[in-house]
Amino acid sequence: MIELRELCKNYRTNKGTKVVLDHVNAVFPRGQNIGVLGRNGAGKSTLLRLIGGAELPTSGQILRRASISWPIGFSGGFHGSLTGRENLRFIARIYAADIPKVTAFVEEFTELGEYMDMPVNTYSSGMKAKLAFGLSMAIDFDYYLIDEVTAVGDEGFKAKSKAEFARRRDHSTLIVVSHSVATIREYCSIAAVLDKGKLFMHDDINSAIAHYHDINRTDTRQ
Repeated sequence: MIELRELCKNYRTNKGTKVVLDHVNAVFPRGQNIGVLGRNGAGKSTLLRLIGGAELPTSGQILRRASISWPIGFSGGFHGSLTGRENLRFIARIYAADIPKVTAFVEEFTELGEYMDMPVNTYSSGMKAKLAFGLSMAIDFDYYLIDEVTAVGDEGFKAKSKAEFARRRDHSTLIVVSHSVATIREYCSIAAVLDKGKLFMHDDINSAIAHYHDINRTDTRQ
């Protein structure tokens, strides 16, 4: 289980303090794939980075009683001067994963070829996302954090990614953030709406989608 208690996240900007998350309380249970709908800039990716531990909250708590992936598509954890293979080995050791098994999966899945032995700082953003995605799928987690930015690569790679997600849903829980209703419907059984720093949890996915549409209509009228 993942639980958020009075979670706050603020950033200082030239125009003052931007509140991204404002005293958010929520529980993400295992066994139900959870979607988080929000417009661009609502703080969806920030929420995933906080849950995954890539960022620290301004205040509040995140209780994690499960193994959690880093946000898939987030490559900030890679060391740029190390090769893809070296990064892979380092991360596999952190998670006590079988290095030969992880290496074989990532090489086949990402199709990075000779780039596996080149420094990550020579990669394009799409190649970094492929490496992050493949490495996430090569290690077993209770929760997978999925950002909409993971739609990288050609149609063949996207098809492989969707098939891998489908396999993971059999024994792991997905937390998917997106501004796309179609994406949330495809992958999730329940959903929440992130708007103006507040996270509104819904037991019914149709209720969450209706809430999201209402927010968009209201903003269009203003």
